[in-house]
Amino acid sequence: MKKLLDIMAALRNPETGCPWDIKQTFKTIVPYTLEEAYEVADAIENGDMNELKSELGDLLFQVVFYAQMAKEQGDFDFNDVVNAVSDKLVNRHPHVFADADCKDEKSLHEAWEKTKSIERDLLANTKKASILNGVAKALPALKRAQKLQKRAARVGFDWPDIEPVLAKIEEEIQELREAMQQNDPVSIFEETGDVLFSCVNLARHLEVDAEESLRGCNQKFEMRFGYIENLLNKSNKSFQSCSLKELEALWQEAKIKC
Repeated sequence: MKKLLDIMAALRNPETGCPWDIKQTFKTIVPYTLEEAYEVADAIENGDMNELKSELGDLLFQVVFYAQMAKEQGDFDFNDVVNAVSDKLVNRHPHVFADADCKDEKSLHEAWEKTKSIERDLLANTKKASILNGVAKALPALKRAQKLQKRAARVGFDWPDIEPVLAKIEEEIQELREAMQQNDPVSIFEETGDVLFSCVNLARHLEVDAEESLRGCNQKFEMRFGYIENLLNKSNKSFQSCSLKELEALWQEAKIKC
C-alpha cells in the first residue's frame, strides 16, 4: 500500500510529477471512478479473475487519487479514509464486534439501517435530516430510483401489496399515451420517466434489483441480436433487406436458441 501511495504522491508532485495527474481535480476524476467501477462489474460478470484483479487495482487507485488531493488541501489522507471505514464497519456490525444479538437476516438488516440512520443524523449536525439524504445523485438512475423508493418505504410511504403497483404502471402508461396524442415533448419526457420509475417500484416489490435485471436484459438482447446478425451474414443478407415480419421470425428463433 505504501508503494502505491508513494507513486501517487510522485505523480502529483508539482515540480517533477505527471502534468495530467497534477492538473486533475476531484470533479474531473469522477467520470474515471464511475468507469472503473463499471469495469469491475464487467469483470465479475465475465468471470475473469485476472481482469478482476486488474480492475480492482484501477478502482483502488481512484481512492488513492482522491486521498492524495485531499491531503494536499489539508483535509484528510488515506489513513483517515481507512480508519473511517474501519470504524463504520465495526459500528454497523455490533453482532460481530460487540454483544448485540441478531438472530436472522431480517434483524441484521434492521440493525444495519438503524445504525445508518443515526449516522445520517449525526452527519446533519444532529438536525433532522431528510429520509432521502445520502442517496448519491451520481448513481445509475435505476439504482438510485430503487434506493429512493426503499428509503421512502421505511416510513410507510409505500403500497401495501403488488396490485396497486401494477395499477400505477398502467396509469402512467395511459398518461404517456395522452402526452403522445398531444405531441407534447416536455410531457412525453416526464411521463416516460414516470413509467420507468413505476417499473422500478414493481421490481422493488418483487425483490428484484432493477439495475441488475436490466443489465441482464441488455446482455440477453446482445446475444439474440448477435445470433440474428450471424444468420443474416451467412445468408448474405442485411437488416435493411429484410421485412419486419422476417426480422420478427428471426427474433423468435433467437429467443429459442439464446
